Amino acid sequence: MEMVPSEENQFVSKEIQKAAEEPRVLCIIQDITSAKTVNERLTFNLPASTALSKLYEDVAHKAGYVNGSFDLAWGNTHDMAPLDHSGEMSLLNCGFEPGGKRNFLQLTDKDGVQPQVTSEESAAVDSSGLDDCSQERFIGPLPRDSTVGCSGDCSPSYSYTSILNKSETGYVGLVNQAMTCYLNSLLQTLFMTPEFRNALYNWEFEDSEEDPVTSIPYQLQRLFVLLQTSKKRAIETTDVTRSFGWDSSEAWQQHDVQELCRVMFDALEQKWKQTEQADLINQLYQGKLKDYVRCLECGYESWRIDTYLDIPLVIRPFGASQAYGSVEEALQAFIQPETLDGPNQYFCERCKKKCDARKGLRFLHFPYLLTLQLKRFDFDYTTMHRIKLNDRMTFPEELDMSPFIDVEDEKSPQTESCTDSGAENEGSCHSDQMSNDFSTDDCVDEGICLDSTVSAERVLKPKSLPSYELFSVMVHSGSAAGGHYYACIKSFTDGQWYSFNDQHVSKITQEDIRKTYGGSSGSRGYYSSAFASSTNAYMLIYRLKDSSRNAKYLSVEDFPEHIQSLVQKEKESEEQEKRQKEIERNTCKIKLFCLHPSKMMMESKLEVHKDKTLTEATEMAYKMMELEGLVPVDCCRLVKYDEFHEYLERSYESEEDTPMGLLLGGVKSSYMFDLLLETRRPEQAFLPYKPGEVMVKVHVVNLRTETIAPPISVRAYLNQTITEFKQLIAQATELSAETMRVVLERCYNDLRLLYVPNKTLKAEGFFRSNKIFVESSESTDHQVAFTDSLLWKLLDRHGNTIRLLVLLPEQAPGTLTIRTVCQKLGSDATFEGSKGNRKSVEAILEESTEKLKNLSLQQQQGSSTSDSQKSSDASDFEHIESPSQEPDSNSPCVAADNREIENRIEVTAGCSSTSVSSDPANHFPCEERSDSEVNNDRSTSSVDSDILSSSHSSDTLCNADSGPIQLANGLDSHSITSSRRSKAHEGKKETWDTAEEDSGTDSEYDDNGKNKAEAHYLYFRAEPCSQDDPACNAQKFLAIHVDKRITLAAFKQNLEPYVGVASTQFKVFRVYANNQEFESVRLNETLSSFSDDNKITIRLGRALKKGEYRVKVYQLLVNEQEPCKFLVDTVFAKGMTVRQSKEELLPLLKEQCKLDLSIDQVRLRKKTWKNPGTVFLDYHVYEEDISISSNWEVFLEALNEPEKMKSMSQLAVLTRRWSPATMKLGSFQEIILESSNVEELKEKLSEISEIPLEKLEFAKGRGTFPCDISVLEIHQDLDWNPKVSTLNMWPLYICDDGAVVFYRDSTEEPMELSEDERNELMKKESSRLLKTGHRVSYSPRKEKALKIYLDGGPAKDP
Repeated sequence: MEMVPSEENQFVSKEIQKAAEEPRVLCIIQDITSAKTVNERLTFNLPASTALSKLYEDVAHKAGYVNGSFDLAWGNTHDMAPLDHSGEMSLLNCGFEPGGKRNFLQLTDKDGVQPQVTSEESAAVDSSGLDDCSQERFIGPLPRDSTVGCSGDCSPSYSYTSILNKSETGYVGLVNQAMTCYLNSLLQTLFMTPEFRNALYNWEFEDSEEDPVTSIPYQLQRLFVLLQTSKKRAIETTDVTRSFGWDSSEAWQQHDVQELCRVMFDALEQKWKQTEQADLINQLYQGKLKDYVRCLECGYESWRIDTYLDIPLVIRPFGASQAYGSVEEALQAFIQPETLDGPNQYFCERCKKKCDARKGLRFLHFPYLLTLQLKRFDFDYTTMHRIKLNDRMTFPEELDMSPFIDVEDEKSPQTESCTDSGAENEGSCHSDQMSNDFSTDDCVDEGICLDSTVSAERVLKPKSLPSYELFSVMVHSGSAAGGHYYACIKSFTDGQWYSFNDQHVSKITQEDIRKTYGGSSGSRGYYSSAFASSTNAYMLIYRLKDSSRNAKYLSVEDFPEHIQSLVQKEKESEEQEKRQKEIERNTCKIKLFCLHPSKMMMESKLEVHKDKTLTEATEMAYKMMELEGLVPVDCCRLVKYDEFHEYLERSYESEEDTPMGLLLGGVKSSYMFDLLLETRRPEQAFLPYKPGEVMVKVHVVNLRTETIAPPISVRAYLNQTITEFKQLIAQATELSAETMRVVLERCYNDLRLLYVPNKTLKAEGFFRSNKIFVESSESTDHQVAFTDSLLWKLLDRHGNTIRLLVLLPEQAPGTLTIRTVCQKLGSDATFEGSKGNRKSVEAILEESTEKLKNLSLQQQQGSSTSDSQKSSDASDFEHIESPSQEPDSNSPCVAADNREIENRIEVTAGCSSTSVSSDPANHFPCEERSDSEVNNDRSTSSVDSDILSSSHSSDTLCNADSGPIQLANGLDSHSITSSRRSKAHEGKKETWDTAEEDSGTDSEYDDNGKNKAEAHYLYFRAEPCSQDDPACNAQKFLAIHVDKRITLAAFKQNLEPYVGVASTQFKVFRVYANNQEFESVRLNETLSSFSDDNKITIRLGRALKKGEYRVKVYQLLVNEQEPCKFLVDTVFAKGMTVRQSKEELLPLLKEQCKLDLSIDQVRLRKKTWKNPGTVFLDYHVYEEDISISSNWEVFLEALNEPEKMKSMSQLAVLTRRWSPATMKLGSFQEIILESSNVEELKEKLSEISEIPLEKLEFAKGRGTFPCDISVLEIHQDLDWNPKVSTLNMWPLYICDDGAVVFYRDSTEEPMELSEDERNELMKKESSRLLKTGHRVSYSPRKEKALKIYLDGGPAKDP
């Protein structure tokens, strides 16, 4: 053995040193096969070369399982595909990450069967000497702190016990679909009932009579067979629920288990008609009772016989403070008669008058299987909420029902009997079905309705005493709003109790059953239920102890022939499912992409067996992508691909015969990479892609024609220098490397010139996929600073230009008297109507070209001396001189058909200048609304202050390869959230950032009155939208190509020639995906929030000037049902007084709203939602005394007398009188207070009401105006006569105008109301408050009715 020296100068074997240096893999494994082990973790730190099969051996040894009886799967994915048991690949090749990174795995059941425990482990457990307490596990819902055991003194709060494997209990669980625990509990109870199970097995399904999918008995039969014979730990119940006619949404509805029991029994009876099992439910579960009324004067008795399937037992009587302590006590209360006296006297047919009587129930016959429902759900009339009663109620294991059977002396000649069949006898039967105690919680019987066919003769008392044994307890854990059901069931085979908690089945003891009594250790007081355990028994099922009738479970050997056939069929089905899972376990599923010859990127999912070779997988992908007849199969190959970065990671040369499982790193539920089916032409050869390479998209820039070519792909290495990279680019583009300039777009529009020759690509910020622009020319442009160069400016324009679709207004001739093309031209242009008279967009463009020539000349002549040195040609850029252009006075100006600019940005690859790419997903028809409709529509006329976001100055991170979509005119489409990092104007004021600090800058003019759009200009070009363009939706849009850094003011200025009026005479509305339109009014903001093919609607109407605000005026009607009424839209200006605004507003109200008001009898006041606030005085000035903003809302209030508010120190309070004697509220009256003194308030109230000051009480209204409150609650609920001296103290806090104060006479007594009058008044008040929207009533989640559909499903709406 070769030896090498170690660090301590000792010699160790070379193999040992190699193993020490080898990277290791940290594996953390969670055992989820049972609740006992779900919180345990197994940790392994193994060499990366360890085989996968060796990992299985180590896990089996450490976990104590037989190797091969369990699976390992990745724990951080949803699809838990198991790892290969016999795989000899190393952990590193299977996708495990070395170097200290944690690899999470889960130990799961194999084929639904729990792992086998080794005999040594079992012996160790048996001899461990652990006390019973330390081995206990939770049998109900798992504890929140995930504690699975306890040490020392065990907590007595709830039941814990050992959760055993299926092999030890012998029972199979049921999978909870979502919220079907109530169904699982009932199904397990029925399965563990021998008489029901055996009868179900004896029923035989006929294929010719019914569809097996919709047959409820057949699906129950299949389920019971699987519960008895399956080797799985738990089975699904989806087939059973499908036979109920339920869809997947029903799995998310939790219902009452007792309700389900009755509805299911009803459905089974319907399905079993004309069969031997037709009367099975009645034979097993039906009992009889007598509902009677006996006259206490003559002894005459009227009665009827009813049947029942379960007995509902009250936990706590209505109005009582204590609950019944036991089932026996509740049963005794159930049959306890009540006396009908006083107003409830009974009319006796024999006495022919109303007499005192006794009404009650008597049991005549008990069923074989006795079902008791403990009515734990009740309604609290104090809180008006449904509640759960958690009081303690004991129940015996053996229940003696003899004390509750009918022992009344029926021999009295005064007694008359009657059944349903004798209901025709006059006066001998009641119409009432049951007493209120026997009704269900929801007052609607959704269970079984059986017609009584009992004969008129008396039911005789049974000779033997009925004794019942408990065998099922259905437990509910939770509240009235929801919870969890599980069942504790005793097996009649061995007498052992088991907990059936969905898929978990475990042994329990009698002590566990006693812990489901509920309650707490304290007294049974009224509030004891609130502090009791929420886990308690809800339904109890007893079986009659009768050796002649008590049955045993049918064994598999005793199954009827049709059940044996069903067992064989289900066994074959399980085997087929197992084989299918084996295939899926060995199938690699990975995303597949292909650039189809039709130039579309196609996506699919490749499912290939791990043993298939790369060649076979390529053939499968070739067929999936439908390339047959288009590309030969030998011209295709699969390569490793990263979709996110559009990066080709590597190709697989000389690995055509390698299995896919080895290439992909094993079978996984998901992969960190994808596959691309790459194609080539027959004369081409595939280029090798090596790991470590990066992809670069190269765009060639032509400064002479100002065009940017489509990208070509080049692969490079991160350790290459810039000089080596330029040589590589020169080979691919045939450009000169000596004069080449390379610009990297690291992020969206984040341009970086690569000029350091020896710097590596990695140091420059290259990643997997990159985008660069290259230019190589002899021009002097490379001699200037990059941010001042024409290259930078061309790329800057390229990255910031978007296309907008503008819908111009359509108006009939003569609608507008003057439509100015441009105020500076002083000429008018008529914009004709659409029906035969309207000029085309092309004609407008041509007409405006000539007119704008004159505008261009005027601008040139009027320019300053410093500006005269610049080119008179309309520049595409701001502060940019084009070295390649001479002044051309004949070219159209800013908003004209800028043909020269259009030619500059044409794509060189033969693209048409008129065909523009568009996104068909963003096509939405524009709503056509008149200007008046927009003004009167609150949703569309409101100003959207956040529409135009000035985000240009921020730096936004984005993908380095988020390449723009090439448009036909050479422009790019970019994300509207991306921003520009501009360095061209550092230290200067950017023209697209002209926002002022003043909030009232919604104007197109600067402080000197000069048009802002004249100062600077960014790229703008208009053209008719092609009729073939799907983005236009057959509407006549104007396609505007514009730099999105342009302000809205400049944008509107450029639109003037196409709209036909000055920019101050039209408004811009942005159209959103839902066809809603919002006006854009912040003229100093840019179009940075717009993106390609966004739609804009132009509407004629006056736009805002500097310092102006659009205001909505509402009328305040304090004594109307709807106190807030919209009137008009108007404009207020900065510096205007309130009186001036009223002078302008009143003529508008008279014209549009027919309101003729006097200026001295009208006031404006603050509006906050519907609350009236501060009163604005005539001398107040907007923006000085009153803050104002865009889309402001204000109240206008008409007064009955001249305004009394003269000073801001005064306080206007709205008062309302409450009259308890008449149970009515008076109308609102306003009082003006000179101070905040409470005594002044009371004096004013006494003055207007004539209530003596010492008898007057007041209270502040609650909530929003008008502070409505029910007349049944106002007398007690408000805080009357608060002990304060000033109004601005708690609990009043009256500091502003508009507060509501109620007042009353303290000596006035409330009206005496009868119960009927109170109920009637309550209805009226509820209706009134609901109309005003001031009462929020309790509205719990609407429960879906529990139904089982016998025809396979609910009726669908046509």
